[in-house]
Amino acid sequence: MSTELQQQQQHLLWRAGFGPALEQWTQLGQGKTSPASLFDAMEKASRPAPAPFKLVTNVVDGLLQGVDGVRRTELTPEQRQQLQRRSRQEIRNLNLEWLNEMVNSRQQLREKMAFFWHGHFASRNLNALYQQDLVNIIRRHALGDFGTLLKEVSRSAAMLAFLNNQQNRKQRPNENFAREVMELFTLGRGHYTEQDVKEAARAFTGWQYQLNGEFVFRQALHDFGEKTVLGRTGPWGGEDVLKFLLEEKQTALFITQKIYRFFVNEQVDPARTKELAEKFYASGYNISSLLRNIFTSAWFYAPQNRGKRIKSPVELLVGIRRTLPMELTNPEVQLFMQRLLGQVLFLPPNVAGWPGGRSWIDSSTLMYRLRVPQLLAGNDLLQVRTKSDDDQEMGRMEQRPAGGAGQRVEATIRWTELYKALEKVPREQLLPRLTGLLWQLPAAAATEQVVGQFTDASGRERYIQSAALRLMATPEYQLC
Repeated sequence: MSTELQQQQQHLLWRAGFGPALEQWTQLGQGKTSPASLFDAMEKASRPAPAPFKLVTNVVDGLLQGVDGVRRTELTPEQRQQLQRRSRQEIRNLNLEWLNEMVNSRQQLREKMAFFWHGHFASRNLNALYQQDLVNIIRRHALGDFGTLLKEVSRSAAMLAFLNNQQNRKQRPNENFAREVMELFTLGRGHYTEQDVKEAARAFTGWQYQLNGEFVFRQALHDFGEKTVLGRTGPWGGEDVLKFLLEEKQTALFITQKIYRFFVNEQVDPARTKELAEKFYASGYNISSLLRNIFTSAWFYAPQNRGKRIKSPVELLVGIRRTLPMELTNPEVQLFMQRLLGQVLFLPPNVAGWPGGRSWIDSSTLMYRLRVPQLLAGNDLLQVRTKSDDDQEMGRMEQRPAGGAGQRVEATIRWTELYKALEKVPREQLLPRLTGLLWQLPAAAATEQVVGQFTDASGRERYIQSAALRLMATPEYQLC
């Protein structure tokens, strides 16, 4: 068994997916599977189109949840609150469904890339149907053509509503949608002018959505006049603007740099990202091609890129569940944990998404992170109050008991599967083996003193269980 090969394989599984599943442990470090061939297998598994989420199917909800102002005014305050509560619950269900997909899906590369796009194309919307449509678009096109993904996201009801394009009409243009498409989705700040934004906003007039979430172009609201966008003059529409944005090589560079920060290292290598961006542009914005160029390159596996990235709260929770197979009697407690740790799916802090990096860690969130493994293993009670963030709750804070509401974590971990995965490991090698599997940093010489002395040595199974939990409750486990 090669320790270096094992670390490279785990590096790929954490970056291109959500970490190794327990059933993969016995194959890690084996000479048969190079990182390149492992990526081939991940890519192949992710090629089929994903099954779309279909939790939200009642189109009438779209009619009643604030889309049609006239119809909405006919509702009583109690009816409006009831509809909002129902939609929030559907979004929570969607959250848990996607979490389960991240944990269990063989399409790890697709779900991880969709998770990246979820932050890139950040959108908050109380209409659960629109949120579901957007995440289905992102998952379907996550590994395909960026131009198609950009167009489909831009035409989605969730994004059009969130960025106020429903209010963008000729003679009364709203610049919000056009600005964010340029600044956050394609070019990046500083690579367009204010005049470009004003003219592009005119081009996007008439881009609307129907009550069922379907895109519709309303000609009566569109400005058919001549516009100059990024140096091009003509009677442009929204699709023309998206085409011009894709023609700009800066778009390929901006996307590549953001992907590099997320998948490789927060410290961007200018020469490397420039080369990757040129290939990305030449490929016609083929996302899979860009990922292959990253994940099959020798530099991706260099020590300076391993164990340097702080796991986001979702990556942490999903990774733990992939390592420790479990049944959750109250899966909704995962929503509470997400809020506690600072990342709730479908509720990004703003249109720029989650900042990531060191922003995930402060004195309180680190303490909670270190408690998560023990909470899951011990059916413990979370007696904390999550941060009051009315911005994330979109002005609709739910009432919580004074002093914070306790929520019990009711999980049943299938420990026998962990014991079986380690059954061939000699007793004296258990701690080094577990450390190598759970940490993406070289094991410290003091591991035995820091972790080993606090484990339960009364029996092999108790030792494995307590050592695994101790290793996962360390600062080192927060890195991948």
